[in-house]
Amino acid sequence: MNVRKLGTSGMEITAVGFGAWAVGGGGWAYGWGPQDDDDSIRAIVHAVDKGVNWIDTAGVYGLGHSEEVVGRALTQMPSSERPLVFTKCALVWDPQNPHDPAKRIAEPASLRRDCEASLRRLGVESIDLFQIHWPDESGVPVEESWGEMSRFVDEGKVGAIGVSNFGVDLLERCERVRHVDSLQPQFSLIGRDSGASVIPWAAAHGTGVIVYSPMASGILTDSFSSARVAAMADDDWRRKAAHFNEPALSLNIALRDGLRPIAHRRGTTVSAVALAWVLAWPGVSGAIVGGRSPEQVDGWLPGGSLVLSAAELGEIAALVASTGAGSGPVSPATPIR
Repeated sequence: MNVRKLGTSGMEITAVGFGAWAVGGGGWAYGWGPQDDDDSIRAIVHAVDKGVNWIDTAGVYGLGHSEEVVGRALTQMPSSERPLVFTKCALVWDPQNPHDPAKRIAEPASLRRDCEASLRRLGVESIDLFQIHWPDESGVPVEESWGEMSRFVDEGKVGAIGVSNFGVDLLERCERVRHVDSLQPQFSLIGRDSGASVIPWAAAHGTGVIVYSPMASGILTDSFSSARVAAMADDDWRRKAAHFNEPALSLNIALRDGLRPIAHRRGTTVSAVALAWVLAWPGVSGAIVGGRSPEQVDGWLPGGSLVLSAAELGEIAALVASTGAGSGPVSPATPIR
């Protein structure tokens, strides 16, 4: 599997990493419905056995449960073979009302509580990458938040610090306090807007980029269908998301179907083609991909080594334009080879 540098952090990561959002299970505001913990652990261990060297989770996933499951998976691996562990902070939830959206609070004392809780749930002495999940909405200046994140590095609690879902303005303000080691934006063939803004910024500033939802939370997979949406659990957040409802849903499925000929020619899956597309963008270090079972992991693993040709990238750009699915630039100007 291809390995890339995560900006100037000193870490080298595989082109794809295991995303543990769905591992958190259901019963909270942004859950994916019921999930068996043993299946989750098998999926994580399988991904690592196949060469994936990092896991991305967050305190809010399952309201702490995802980190606990990741921690259990780590205990099943020899310490010398354990992957890098990335997690996120600054979302504060009410345990008495788990279906209420978490509040975006990046106040220094709250971040410290988040850090200590993540260390405990994961069962690690240091977090390899600690990220602010969403910009603060409580009025705390980002300079104060980022200053506290910097102190976590100095104290040895975390190895590197990053942000998720930040725009260029906030990235600039953080960079003036301490270098932003990583950025985690949403990016896929359907959600392409980051390719015109924050990803170029990161490439110019030595900030690594790990993109989330590269397969649009399941749409850009071989088996996805409108019937699958109808069968989703009532507490699956995707049931209410715009991309999973009409009129966007039909356009998105048409885009997915248009990828099948490329996948067939290359002897791989639609998932792998969708992954290879995001990984072709300059500045992208890796892509976060979820998995509920070892079988799902096997469906996207080939995307970590697949390299699309210029002709294939052009074919995909034409497909995006013809379907009208999603928004944002349709092709990298200078793709990674």
